[in-house]
Amino acid sequence: MKRINLILLGLVVAIATLPLLLPVTRGLAEPFAGADAQAQAAITRAHPDYRPWFSPLWKPPGGEIESFLFALQAALGAGLLGYYLGLRRGQAQRRRADTTDVPD
Repeated sequence: MKRINLILLGLVVAIATLPLLLPVTRGLAEPFAGADAQAQAAITRAHPDYRPWFSPLWKPPGGEIESFLFALQAALGAGLLGYYLGLRRGQAQRRRADTTDVPD
C-alpha cells in the first residue's frame, strides 16, 4: 500500500510541475495570460469591427484583487467539496457501524 501511495504522489508532483517546466508558449507574448485575453485577441484579429454585447458590472481595481477573488472562489469550492465528501464518508461509516452492531 505504501508503494502505491509513493507512486501516486510522484505522479501528482510530475503533473503539477511539468506544465511549468515545458516550454509550450507557441509564440505567445504572455504565455501564462488568461484565456479571456487570448480569446479577445483572436476575435479582434478575425473581426476588427466586433463590439462586445455587454460590459462587466464591476471590474476589480487591480490584478491582485482579481487573483484574490479567484483564489477565494477556488478555496470555497474546495471547502464545499471537502465538506460534502466528509459528510458522505461519515454517513457511510455510521451505516456500517449500525449494521455491524445489530444483535442477531
